[in-house]
Amino acid sequence: MSDQSVQLLGAYLKDCRARLDPASFGFSNARRRTPGLRREEVAQRANISPTWYTWLEQGRGGAPSSEVLNRIAQGLLMTEPEREHLFMLAFGHPPEVVYRAPAGVTPRLQRLLDTLTFSPAIVKTATWDVLAWNRAAAVVFTDYSLLPVEERNILRLMFCRAGVRERQDDWEAMARFVVGAFRADAIRAGAASEVSKLADELCLRSPEFATFWRDNDVRVHGEGTKRIHHPTQGVIALEFSGFAVDGRPDLGMIIYNPVTAEDVQRVRALVG
Repeated sequence: MSDQSVQLLGAYLKDCRARLDPASFGFSNARRRTPGLRREEVAQRANISPTWYTWLEQGRGGAPSSEVLNRIAQGLLMTEPEREHLFMLAFGHPPEVVYRAPAGVTPRLQRLLDTLTFSPAIVKTATWDVLAWNRAAAVVFTDYSLLPVEERNILRLMFCRAGVRERQDDWEAMARFVVGAFRADAIRAGAASEVSKLADELCLRSPEFATFWRDNDVRVHGEGTKRIHHPTQGVIALEFSGFAVDGRPDLGMIIYNPVTAEDVQRVRALVG
């Protein structure tokens, strides 16, 4: 690390520490000269030497290891962008991607989905588990709340549920696209072990998936059009766009907009 990098790293750690409320970590606010956690409290949370952490903030602690930086980031409750910036300051490159399956979405993100009254929308993980959805998605695609959690996976639905297959206007083309886009998303998120487990399962359950998976095709799930054959409303054409969730690189949001006024009316009839 250059002298400038060392100084910038120390200043960044100090700023992050100063923004934290000691009471929220169970520390007393009494007799504090400056805002935020004390250095020894950060060291305690990161399970490192208080002296060494102090030197690190002062720019004389030497280059920390990736493991130590990760412990400090966890101790300071850094967001993923903040942790990435920490590693850029220390090493000049972002941290190694380690996939962690998310537990859910924030209430704010769910409220955003719910505002899209006639546009089906979902939030999916890097392994394409559907984590959140709005009412339009439930009535147009499938009611995910009625499925076991492990079955709320786009690939399992696409390849293992007859009803989902029958609703696709061109199932084979859509299935190939889904496999290629899934491969790209999961690899980018560093979810190799999770991908391997899911792929092995689906290869056993679906000969078509096994064939498409062997093709090693990679797609970008940016935008496109799909047509759904709904049992009561007929064909519904939807334009879809994929979006990254800010601060959550493990999540992606897909919004489906009805193409024509007639498609809007069909979705409206289903939403009620």
